[in-house]
Amino acid sequence: MSSEVQEEHISKKRVVYHIPGMEDVPVRLDIEYGSSHSRPLTMDIYYPPQMDTHTLLPFVIFVSGYSDIGMQKIIGCKAKEMGAYISWAQLIAASGMIAVTYSNDEPQADFQKLFLYLQQNASTLRIDISRFGLWASSGNVPMALSLLTKGNPVYPKCAALCYGFMLDIDPNNYVAQSSRAFGFVNPCQQKTAGDINPKIPLFIVKALQDQIPNLNQTIDQFVSSAEEYHLPLTLVTHSTAPHAFDLMHHSQESRGIIKQILDFIKFHLVIK
Repeated sequence: MSSEVQEEHISKKRVVYHIPGMEDVPVRLDIEYGSSHSRPLTMDIYYPPQMDTHTLLPFVIFVSGYSDIGMQKIIGCKAKEMGAYISWAQLIAASGMIAVTYSNDEPQADFQKLFLYLQQNASTLRIDISRFGLWASSGNVPMALSLLTKGNPVYPKCAALCYGFMLDIDPNNYVAQSSRAFGFVNPCQQKTAGDINPKIPLFIVKALQDQIPNLNQTIDQFVSSAEEYHLPLTLVTHSTAPHAFDLMHHSQESRGIIKQILDFIKFHLVIK
């Protein structure tokens, strides 16, 4: 028998930060919110423990910029079934908020279906539709950014964007190139930092040892441009971390940054 330890599959990896009881938060699985190509689209909703059934709570949507059709072919499961999304949603719920993860075939169109369902069923789902935030990472960030642009009829109270591609401010069009290479949607083509709603606080995490070509350049360019437009932005740089540090980098610094993200979201959705 080989003495080598088999590397855990990416679909099974969970966030490296832990809150006691997070694995036991109540969850409603596979709530149908719409359909695509004659197939049901479903979401999972994670609730805080011992939630008052008469109270409407703020919520966080974990934004998907990849179609689950491709995710299932490459990863073997839908995004919402990955250990990363499950454990992050548990962290949000254990922090006193509601977490929403969802499946999709067409990221832009299906997000609109999802949000319409949340609006129409807010009371039943126990969510406060006026208080929500976004969380996105990696290639999912361009999709999240499209939801932060001026002119959207409803906008989030905050957004946490982790080690993600941003906007194509540089003429090299790194985001567009990576969108074609990796398969994520890029709804913000031709957009600049000036198109982002300046009322939405942003928390951006940069992993300094990220090996994905040109990703950190897009973060640097966005942050520099955001200053020109006075966007409310917090940038945290993890100096020793690779891409997906929240799953791959077991360190005190990683856990501290994850806690900062949770505190940021909670401040803007619960405390403020």
